[in-house]
Amino acid sequence: MATIRSFEEIDAWKSARVLTRKIRAICKREHVKKDYPFVDQVTRSVRSIGANIAEGFEASSVAEFVAFLGISKRSNGETRAHMYDALDEGYVSQQEFDDIAADTVRISKMLASFMAYLRSSDVDASKKRIKQQKDSTTDQTTKPVNQ
Repeated sequence: MATIRSFEEIDAWKSARVLTRKIRAICKREHVKKDYPFVDQVTRSVRSIGANIAEGFEASSVAEFVAFLGISKRSNGETRAHMYDALDEGYVSQQEFDDIAADTVRISKMLASFMAYLRSSDVDASKKRIKQQKDSTTDQTTKPVNQ
């Protein structure tokens, strides 16, 4: 088990960063960047995923952290919804859409698992430092545990 010392160590944040790069690359395509309202909205929603994980990590309480993770999870869902628009407009192929949709589903599950653990009675709300353990179902480090 390793202690999470910064938001950059949180797997959901790392995945959100990768997702942001994928979506920003799509937004820079000539035929996409002309649709400014779409580019602006999808960029805001995808950037909000990682930003809210980071902001929540810096919060002063576990409850506040969970609230920010909830915002992050909702932004993740919004991003997936925008990708349906991207598919319908021909901005992405079906394969690109499927890849990004799978990323958003995975991130959503990571966030839900993290939030559920933080809400559990095993968490000492007075402790700021959080440890993470391997999730045996995904072999991903997604669940924090107290030291």
